Amino acid sequence: QVQLVESGGGLVQPGGSLRLSCAASGRTFRNYVMGWFRQAPGKEREFVATISQSGGITLYADSVKGRFTISRDNAKNTVYLQMNSLKAEDTAVYYCAAKTGYISRVSNDYDHWGQGTQVTVSS
Repeated sequence: QVQLVESGGGLVQPGGSLRLSCAASGRTFRNYVMGWFRQAPGKEREFVATISQSGGITLYADSVKGRFTISRDNAKNTVYLQMNSLKAEDTAVYYCAAKTGYISRVSNDYDHWGQGTQVTVSS
């Protein structure tokens, strides 16, 4: 089992930056693929980014490619999402998630979820 706690959300102006963190409990963090997803009001949860166990493979949604960067520190049991050039349409609750096995963009493949952190992009 792994428990996930996100932090770093908040209110930011368009064009600004935020870095989200997701701290995981347990000693087996390095065995998990980690993903970031988001859900805006009235919309379905959508894939943002994912990273393999070693950090060597990353995938991004087209909507965030070139603006967001996912990374992980296995020594600190933490995964990060650096978000730059933020837009109003990035406003959502952001969730981190964990799964074993292969990297995936599909939310249903992930077994463990955090509680989410709100990101609001507004002037």
